[in-house]
Amino acid sequence: MPDGGQYFPALVLNADFRPLSYFPLSLWSWQDAVKAVWLDRVSVLSEYETEVRSPSHVMRLPSVIALKDYIPAARRPAFTRFNVFLRDAFECQYCAGRYPAQDLTFDHVIPRSRGGRTTWENVVTACGECNLLKGSRLPRECDMFPRLRPRQPTTWELQDNGRAFPPNFLHESWRDFLYWDSELES
Repeated sequence: MPDGGQYFPALVLNADFRPLSYFPLSLWSWQDAVKAVWLDRVSVLSEYETEVRSPSHVMRLPSVIALKDYIPAARRPAFTRFNVFLRDAFECQYCAGRYPAQDLTFDHVIPRSRGGRTTWENVVTACGECNLLKGSRLPRECDMFPRLRPRQPTTWELQDNGRAFPPNFLHESWRDFLYWDSELES
């Protein structure tokens, strides 16, 4: 068994060899990956040097796995706070400052008190300072206009934006699968 303090996540790819998600990166614990291998639900594409043992079997831990059955991406992404931040690349749409998710909020371009709705087309990412400054005013009343017109993104756009935010831990065996469709350096 791996050392209790060790972390051996497996990068999970769809059957087309693309990550299920870039941000957050689609990872499974080593236990879930081993279980999926035993249930023949995944193919192992790369392994760690670390092994797990049972009385009758020795197995290297998978570092990259691909699902055997393709999972289609949702046609329309869910309208969530996180997806709004991801659409806007974690950037305040008023001051252009980039912040971690916990320091962001969202702003109704047309305030709810003025009949604005909570939709993709009316909500933008904002830092706390800009959100307070704008308050319940219309953009023209405070001369605060979003940098980008708010709209519903595609699932592909969210995935593409997610690639700009690599996780803290990237195992070397994952690199070929995470950026396989990006332009190669010359």
